[in-house]
Amino acid sequence: VYEVGVDGLACPFCAYGVEKQLSRVSGVREVETDIAKGVVVLRVEPGASLDEDAVRDAVRKAGFTPRSFGPRENDTDSEAPKSQS
Repeated sequence: VYEVGVDGLACPFCAYGVEKQLSRVSGVREVETDIAKGVVVLRVEPGASLDEDAVRDAVRKAGFTPRSFGPRENDTDSEAPKSQS
C-alpha cells in the first residue's frame, strides 16, 4: 500500500481525474482518494511494487502536483501480516 500526496485536490471531479490516471499505472489494483487530506492511497497487486516516476507522471498528467510518495505507514488494511513486538 502506497500513499501519494497531491497538491490541488479540491473536489470529487479532481479526485476522479487523478484516480483515472493512477489506475493506469502498472501494478495498481485499487485507488482511493482523501480530498480533505490531499492524499491518494494506492493498493497494488500482490508482489508488485510501484515506480515512483510513473506515479508522479500520472499525477502530473491529471493536472496536479505530486507532493510526496511512499509506502503507507501504519496501514491497517494491508494484506501483509504485521509483526508484533
